[in-house]
Amino acid sequence: MEKRKLGNSGLEVSALGLGCMGLNFSYGQPMEKKDAIALLRAAVEKGVTFFDTAEAYGPYTNEEIVGEALAPFRNEVVIATKFGFNFQDGKIAGVNSQPAHIREVVEASLKRLNIETIDLLYQHRVDPNTPIEDVAGTVKDLIAEGKVKHFGMSEAGAQTIRKAHAVQPVTALQSEYSLWTRKPEETVLPTLEELGIGFVPFSPLGRGFLTGAISADAKFDSHDFRTHNPRFQPEALKANQALVELLGKFAAEKDATPAQIALAWLLAQKPWIVPIPGTKKLSRLEENIGAVNVELTADDLQKIDKAAAEIKILGDRYPETQEKMTGI
Repeated sequence: MEKRKLGNSGLEVSALGLGCMGLNFSYGQPMEKKDAIALLRAAVEKGVTFFDTAEAYGPYTNEEIVGEALAPFRNEVVIATKFGFNFQDGKIAGVNSQPAHIREVVEASLKRLNIETIDLLYQHRVDPNTPIEDVAGTVKDLIAEGKVKHFGMSEAGAQTIRKAHAVQPVTALQSEYSLWTRKPEETVLPTLEELGIGFVPFSPLGRGFLTGAISADAKFDSHDFRTHNPRFQPEALKANQALVELLGKFAAEKDATPAQIALAWLLAQKPWIVPIPGTKKLSRLEENIGAVNVELTADDLQKIDKAAAEIKILGDRYPETQEKMTGI
């Protein structure tokens, strides 16, 4: 697979990474550990070198799976993980980016991942009670100590990114971005381009919706967080099918799938964008990787943007309590 560099950092990764959260967290019943490990190793064999996890996924267990799966390929892959939450009874209980907490999380993540250095360490969500300069300074110290290589942020706004970057250069920002979530285009993407920071879109397939596999009358497992997601309520599912139909139209023209068009669109936006679609299925992994070979011309992109602009997306991307934790 082709490689991309995340901004000016020099960190080179596969053009598509793999979001590992869904292997055992948020999307219905978790995979059997052996099956998750097999899928991760298949991704490496197919050219994926960029893997995204977090202590919050599980909590904790996702890092263990990723660490075990990628151990034989440690020198070939880039592993990203995250800090930034408190947990109570196995659930997220507020944000926490206090310097001492960051250090505790890093030590624990290194053990779970069974690695000596975290390639890319993200602040999972901005902590309004901890100055971002203190957060960046702590990561800067961890980099000097050899425990971390690169600093990343997730769902941060432009001003917060600037303040952090002034203390410790930010290698990548991770936020939701796709054809149905385009808010980063307003201020975040221009800021990243100016500062030379890479962009890692999560949920690039709209939590599965942009694949075309989720019907207007879809129902979700009780363990699936989409059950409570505003965009996956019956009225929204029905209204938002218009975007899937648009993707299907272009997919037919390109001998591709809707998911491949959605990912190809992202890849065409900037050369420093690296989406991280997740999946539990080998067939979907292969389909997603195929997006790298789908070429969208300037004319194609213009047509997609024009048509998409006429479609009003119904529903917020998170329930209200989670939306408040985003800073874009």
